[in-house]
Amino acid sequence: MAEKRYILNKETAARKLQRMAYEIAENNIEANEIVLAGITESGSIIARNIAAYLQAMAAFKITFATIGLDKKHPVQVTVDVNDNFDNKVIIVMDDVANSGKTLLYGLKPFMAFHPKKIQTLVLVERSHKTFPIHPDYVGLSIATTLQEHIYVETEGDTVNGAWME
Repeated sequence: MAEKRYILNKETAARKLQRMAYEIAENNIEANEIVLAGITESGSIIARNIAAYLQAMAAFKITFATIGLDKKHPVQVTVDVNDNFDNKVIIVMDDVANSGKTLLYGLKPFMAFHPKKIQTLVLVERSHKTFPIHPDYVGLSIATTLQEHIYVETEGDTVNGAWME
């Protein structure tokens, strides 16, 4: 097996997450409540990390939600918080944006409401969009070939880095 080609280590990933949290706080200064909605597994871990940074710097209420979907066939999309999302800022988060499909389908549960604002966040963005989604907050933008794949490594609630193969 070939050695992993890391594009982010643990310390750099943490700095990127903290920087994105500052951007969220600055861009949503008027918000009363922000819903951080992480797409299952890695997106939820990213959201929990962002929430921890935001709690230390912002005055608004933070609600954490997990979006459940099958990334290959995202027909059924669920959110684990039974709430009214009207007039709230919602930020849908995932680890890597490839085509934009997962982020687009991740918006689905919130379309039944009238949110104040919907934004998207990814730790790593690739430049191969086939869906009209361009993340509002990006930790690292990287040009890759279609054959390359990016993996975000996590352990518990910690992002250990990202690598490419």
